[in-house]
Amino acid sequence: MSERREPHVVVVGDALLDRDIDGAVERTCPDGPAPVLDQRHVTSRPGGAALAATLAARQRATVTLVSAVADDEAGATLRRLLVDEGVDLVDLGLVGGTPEKVRLRAGGHTLLRLDRGGPPGLRGHDIDRVAAALGRADAVLVSDYGRGITAVPAVREALAAAGAPIVWDPHPKGARPVVGTTVATPNRDELAGLVVDPDIGAGTEVGLAGTAARARHLVALWPVGAVVVTMGFEGALLTRAEGPPLVVPVAPAGAGDPCGAGDCFAATTAVALARGAVLPDAVERAAAEAAAFVERGGAAALTDGAPHGEVAPSQARASSGEPDVVVATGGCFDLLHAGHVSLLQAARALGDQLVVLLNSDRSVARLKGADRPLQGEVDRRQVLLALGCVDDVVVFDEDTPTAALDRLRPDVWVKGGDYAGRDLPEAAILELWGGQAVIVPYLSGRSTTRLVQEARRES
Repeated sequence: MSERREPHVVVVGDALLDRDIDGAVERTCPDGPAPVLDQRHVTSRPGGAALAATLAARQRATVTLVSAVADDEAGATLRRLLVDEGVDLVDLGLVGGTPEKVRLRAGGHTLLRLDRGGPPGLRGHDIDRVAAALGRADAVLVSDYGRGITAVPAVREALAAAGAPIVWDPHPKGARPVVGTTVATPNRDELAGLVVDPDIGAGTEVGLAGTAARARHLVALWPVGAVVVTMGFEGALLTRAEGPPLVVPVAPAGAGDPCGAGDCFAATTAVALARGAVLPDAVERAAAEAAAFVERGGAAALTDGAPHGEVAPSQARASSGEPDVVVATGGCFDLLHAGHVSLLQAARALGDQLVVLLNSDRSVARLKGADRPLQGEVDRRQVLLALGCVDDVVVFDEDTPTAALDRLRPDVWVKGGDYAGRDLPEAAILELWGGQAVIVPYLSGRSTTRLVQEARRES
């Protein structure tokens, strides 16, 4: 069997550096009614188009980012983060400081956001590499944050000649999409800023009808094949020039941090199109992944080595007070079968909450081979969450769940009976916080590998 090639996605747009300064507020300023934040720690992560590129790379895509970064401390940090994610940067050279968005946070809530960085301006470095990168793209994502990259004539010419599907994530202060754009992906607030005619959708400002009317107008106004409006946990609305709009719902979910959800939606759409998906299927996948991304903690959960937003112990225990026992188990769960279900049910019976640590697509491919997984992590997570015995599913990117376990810190770690007679490699880390690794009976003769082999013989 030939090895599958990872799709090449080119992200074009304004890269930012996002920083979170987390601390505690226990007093107010003596000279005014302002809270005093006692800083505990600072985390940095890619923002803007750099966040979109990171999210695309974490979906097993080869990613090139066309952007502009300054020669300053923030720029150096951003470049290092992109290298860590395997993102290739085509740097147009930014005049002035690298833009930063700094959130001051306490107790998981944002107290203040500080934006800093010089005015936009490009030196034009590597401009010849832009067309070359776009010429190799299987899909293009334009992540416009209104700082000027998408208005550069040479960049626009290269985009128009790309020949690949283009997903345009717009900004009210940004440039119009180029001719041939496949889909634009504004959220509701951005749509309101892009369609300013008060007569459009009048009387239905907050409803589905008003959103659909504005989306139809934008399809007619812009040179795009379709517009998808993201509506948070209400899902997404796909509108074309003709025919009724398509509403893509998402599964009900708990509260989370919506920061970065739009980037996740756009990146997932671009990766799906790069893999050959039709637009409605790409939008459906993107809506599900964006909702899961918010529930996992949003962009803030990408820091501290948690590539897929693993929950912290306090999050795992937050649904109904403090459960007595948090149980965790893990695996690929590529084709869910009776052996898996038996393991999960047995694990859930050991405590008050079961969290499944799920290998990411990249992790499965490293462990099982280039032809696996058969189902992507979004689908595998959704199937597991549909089981009544599973309370949460956390995706991790490493080859082993050790780091994810350290972040979750469950009371019990469960493996199937096929590990009987062997030392569990995770047992040592469980001992650090007084947890216990155990084995439960496993139904013999059930395995995903066997199912795949039998299916191939039948075909």
